[in-house]
Amino acid sequence: MQLLRTITDSDFDGGNPELMQRVSRHASRGVLVNDHLQVAMMYMTKLKLYKLPGGGVEEGEDVADAFLREIREETGCMATILHELGYIDEHKNRNQFFQRSYSYIAKVVDLPGATSLTDNEIMLGMQVKWVHINQAIVFMNSAVSDYSTRYMMLRDRIILEEATQWLKKNTNLHRGI
Repeated sequence: MQLLRTITDSDFDGGNPELMQRVSRHASRGVLVNDHLQVAMMYMTKLKLYKLPGGGVEEGEDVADAFLREIREETGCMATILHELGYIDEHKNRNQFFQRSYSYIAKVVDLPGATSLTDNEIMLGMQVKWVHINQAIVFMNSAVSDYSTRYMMLRDRIILEEATQWLKKNTNLHRGI
């Protein structure tokens, strides 16, 4: 899998990028598309923020399988992966936390069933919202001041932009993008 981007504190505060050596967390996330060319965005009502579906890779779990599991848990949808986008490294030096997020494009293959949210996701009021991919990118351009949220928004915007380019070139889903 190819590196899409490295994000460091310097992306937000200037200065020289500082890279950490050891990954703290591996995650898998990406763009889930339905037949209407809408993408699933996870809306956290308590924070009034959107994010892409995804989360941590469990011990011994394949990263692609982790993405499909996260889709099932957060949206209730069964999906198939259309394309591997690449990975993004997030070097959060202030927190001494290095996250590597593997990213994909997937398509819904079965109607949504029940979700299986964590206690934290329930507390945040997380729910799936289906929006046009261009609107999802707009959501990721919202101004935020929280340190970790800035990383999340930039990471998810990069993934959405990469997915838009791939969808335009490679699928019959591209109408309207």
